Amino acid sequence: MRIDIMTLFTNMCKTVLNESIIGRAIKENLVEVNCHDIRDFAFDKHKRVDDTTYGPGMGMLMKAEPIYLCFENICEQLKNEKKENYKKPKVIYMSPQGKTLTQKKVKELSREENIVILCGHYEGVDERVLEEIVDEEISIGDYVLTGGELAALVLVDSVARMLPGVLSSDECFKEESHYNGLLEYPQYTKPFSWRNKDVPEILISGHHKKIEQWKKEQSFLEL
Repeated sequence: MRIDIMTLFTNMCKTVLNESIIGRAIKENLVEVNCHDIRDFAFDKHKRVDDTTYGPGMGMLMKAEPIYLCFENICEQLKNEKKENYKKPKVIYMSPQGKTLTQKKVKELSREENIVILCGHYEGVDERVLEEIVDEEISIGDYVLTGGELAALVLVDSVARMLPGVLSSDECFKEESHYNGLLEYPQYTKPFSWRNKDVPEILISGHHKKIEQWKKEQSFLEL
């Protein structure tokens, strides 16, 4: 899978993406993630990517043309890479107005070949470019951030870890919270006793069938 992020803060994205499991997956070519600076496609000498809004309202709005030129550049790269197999990438705009991200949506997106994520900033983005290139708007929760970068990184992390080889085994995510619509059961590690709290006896019983039943019951209790 190839993921392209259109942003005003490429270093912010790269810093996070270079770390932990996703950073290792990128280094091992299990997923390709590219960060594109929208300012590189601004066409005036000051590299302005925002302007005042039409009509009443406060704040600045990201302009359509630099975003569109950035997107066109990504598409040209994909065309050169894919040749006759090229198809328009799925474009997602991280927006508080979007549908809330769920594990079901993450699984759906993990089957895509190419995803482009647009990060808004200031008061948002000119609606015309959203209508022109965006396929879907996604939110990570009912709150507002200063920009779309943190939300985009959440999306990249949640999708990339579903790809083959990124985690050590499919079981790593199949038993996690939300994967099957349930929350994850409680888990414990050594020592057996800690501050007068013991690990549930069932987990050291050796009865695998009973342990699985306990896990399932606990998952329902967590809901």
